[in-house]
Amino acid sequence: MHEREFRAFVSIAEIGRMDEAAVALKYSQSAISYQVKCLEQSLGTQLFTRDSGGARLTQEGRMILPSARAVLALMDTIKVSCTP
Repeated sequence: MHEREFRAFVSIAEIGRMDEAAVALKYSQSAISYQVKCLEQSLGTQLFTRDSGGARLTQEGRMILPSARAVLALMDTIKVSCTP
């Protein structure tokens, strides 16, 4: 699991659309899809249901969202602490 995968996951969860999350993160839509696919494979579960209206969290996705946000907050804190 990588930071960019968590960032993609949280962004999609908050925005509700992969294409808009891609724009917000300055990634291509295919890159966002790949990040989520990698995270889903690492966790062994589907995190979103996808349809023409966007992406909705599955029950498993809703369960890990708070932890993913906590991981990102910790990473951001570490980065700030390491900046001279």
